[in-house]
Amino acid sequence: MKFDPSVIGILRGVEHEFFGELMQLSFVAGLPAIEVTMNTPGATTMVREFRAAVPPGRWLGMGTIRNLEEARQAVEAGAMFLVTPNCDPAVIALANSEQLPIVAGALTPTEVYTAWAAGADMVKVFPCGALGGPQYIRDLRGPFDQIPLAAVGGVTLHNLPEYFSAGATAVGVATSLFGTKALREKNLPELGQNVKNFMDHCRKTPDGV
Repeated sequence: MKFDPSVIGILRGVEHEFFGELMQLSFVAGLPAIEVTMNTPGATTMVREFRAAVPPGRWLGMGTIRNLEEARQAVEAGAMFLVTPNCDPAVIALANSEQLPIVAGALTPTEVYTAWAAGADMVKVFPCGALGGPQYIRDLRGPFDQIPLAAVGGVTLHNLPEYFSAGATAVGVATSLFGTKALREKNLPELGQNVKNFMDHCRKTPDGV
């Protein structure tokens, strides 16, 4: 299965007893991929437990993979893809050896190319919003039009069309996708509706399929 999600939902600090329901309703609402961050308490346990419940065509991965040891833990837990905030060629090499898709973090043009040349399937531009958001993606796409870029940091429902128009292959989103209030209150119906609204908006955006 080709790894090409247009939206990666980022969950940091989610509670174990709540995760299973949230994962399923998010997938039902159309979210193609979920990333549980490594610095979430019990993250590897959650991924290990719910990996078998991931429906066909959906992805459950682990993010905030900062070093080789965390990458190994994610692989052992059964993560379907890895996401890093930094560019570490050793982590990329491990993912490649395990035949796992990896979205490697980068910010500068040199880091973007280094991550891609090392074997990243997609390069996570983070924190994208701090360097101009959609315009920065557009600037990077000038010389790096062959590199799939995932914009992370500062993506909202309102600027989503700008990111895809600028050339982003994917976006990574957390509270803008799920909703801060809905997450805090563990309001499953509202969470499902928030995800559905975001994905519906994404489908109406050029290239945001």
